[in-house]
Amino acid sequence: MSSKNPMNWMLAEAVDSLARANRLHQQFFSLRSSAGSREPSWEPPIDVLETDREILILVALPGVDPDQVEAVIDSGTLIISGHRVLPVELRNARIHRLELPQGRFERRIVLPTGRYAVSRFAVNGCIALRLSKSA
Repeated sequence: MSSKNPMNWMLAEAVDSLARANRLHQQFFSLRSSAGSREPSWEPPIDVLETDREILILVALPGVDPDQVEAVIDSGTLIISGHRVLPVELRNARIHRLELPQGRFERRIVLPTGRYAVSRFAVNGCIALRLSKSA
């Protein structure tokens, strides 16, 4: 494509933007079947931070009750799972846009070797999992 033709430049930019959006969508919200379930699931985005005493994991799950999120350590892997569903009062609403994924989610995080005590709380639209390191 010629860089002098504005239509070619705009088309190239649009195609690049679509490809970038598709990569992000697949990275964060790819539907897949998890090992223990035939039900499709999506992966919420996370942040993982570590100090000398703990690992803190922030999971972007706005509107999800922390008590409804399961967090299990299996063979050194933290498995975070649950369901994100529309509130009952909104299930018959007319939807204009629905960008936050619904349904079953699961995220697997390989942990450094060690023993951990897990606690959870909500903070700024995220579920925070605190993995306190045990001696």
